[in-house]
Amino acid sequence: MTDSGANVPDRAAPAAPPASEPADDPGQAALLPRSATRQAVAVAWGLIVIVSALPAIGWALVGQSTPRWLPWLQAGVAVGVALSGIWWRPARPLWRFAVTLAALSLLLQALPVLTQALRPLADLAPSGGFAERMMVEQSAKLIIAAAMIGVLLLLGFDRRRFFLTTGELDAPLRPARLLGFPRRDPWWKFGLVWGFGIAAALFTVQWLIARPSAAELIAVLPLLPAILLFASINAFNEEMTYRAPVIATLEQPLGSVQALWMSAAFFGIAHYFGVPGGPLGAVASVFMGWILGKAMIETRGLFWAWFIHTLSDVAIFTFLAMALG
Repeated sequence: MTDSGANVPDRAAPAAPPASEPADDPGQAALLPRSATRQAVAVAWGLIVIVSALPAIGWALVGQSTPRWLPWLQAGVAVGVALSGIWWRPARPLWRFAVTLAALSLLLQALPVLTQALRPLADLAPSGGFAERMMVEQSAKLIIAAAMIGVLLLLGFDRRRFFLTTGELDAPLRPARLLGFPRRDPWWKFGLVWGFGIAAALFTVQWLIARPSAAELIAVLPLLPAILLFASINAFNEEMTYRAPVIATLEQPLGSVQALWMSAAFFGIAHYFGVPGGPLGAVASVFMGWILGKAMIETRGLFWAWFIHTLSDVAIFTFLAMALG
């Protein structure tokens, strides 16, 4: 990588790009007028709220099931924002983001159908409820993740732009003082400490809730290979479905900070109905999403986000395997 700020003798500095052109650095916000940038940020946050699981959470809190028309409305709003960029400048740099959210909303509607169609795959799994369930569910989610990758490619993104690459494993960490890393340590150090730390915290919380016996812990040991396999697949699926598309489509127009927080919020809200779930689970998942998004942005790749996510899923799937056998 060359340093664009290096001194070049006998040459004038290149002129700044016009305000209508995006910045070359994918982590640098496009040069929109300040008022238009504020409006674009507001529109993007509005889309995150509308297309996320937040409306479904609202229906659940009042004791109602999610209306069947809601996902179609969410997709329609996203398409409307994409089209509004034709005449409304603040929405113009967000059209790829809006199209991505519309595609995701519609693809998630296909998930139950895919899951049902893939039921025969359960016969290929080793005996036991956990492996059979995961074989079907993760296969369906993998198809959704592959479809999202296809959407990003169709939108003109190179795979490195949406982090489908290992990345720089020892990239310098942007200091995170509150997380115990005040210096620019290499990412492998932060990734190992927080990867195993989050997994240990999740395991401890679940252990305190479930209080498994020694016999139950021993009984789950033969399932560890399946737990590791499906945890790694689930981590890849969720990174490519919920995080990479949001960051990739928002980083250039709005900057990496906004992209990071929006992806973390989108990921956390989606986990309200997950494990761990509820308000506390969603808040914890926002924090988790922030760390995983930070990993993607700073290393320009998938590995550390996938690694940390996999370890957390191992802790969660261990107790799921105890319950399902």
